Amino acid sequence: MAFIKTIAKDEAQNLLNDLYQTERKTNGYVPNYAKAISLHPEVYDAWKKFIGAIRSNMRPRRYELVTFATAMALKCTY
Repeated sequence: MAFIKTIAKDEAQNLLNDLYQTERKTNGYVPNYAKAISLHPEVYDAWKKFIGAIRSNMRPRRYELVTFATAMALKCTY
C-alpha cells in the first residue's frame, strides 16, 4: 500500500478548500482521490477533463469493465 502526504480537510485553503467543499456537496464526503490530489489541486480540473474525454467515447458498462480489468491486472484491491 502506498502512503502519500495529503492536506487534511480542516487545513485546506483556497482552491483545495473549494475542491473539498464541492466533493462534500456532491458525494457527502471527501473521496480519497480528492485527498490524493490535495498537494496539487490545480491538477484536479485537468484530471476531470481527461476522465470525461475517455468516458465520452465509451458506454458506461464498457468503462466500468475496463476499469475493473485494469484494477485486477494491477492487483489493486482498492
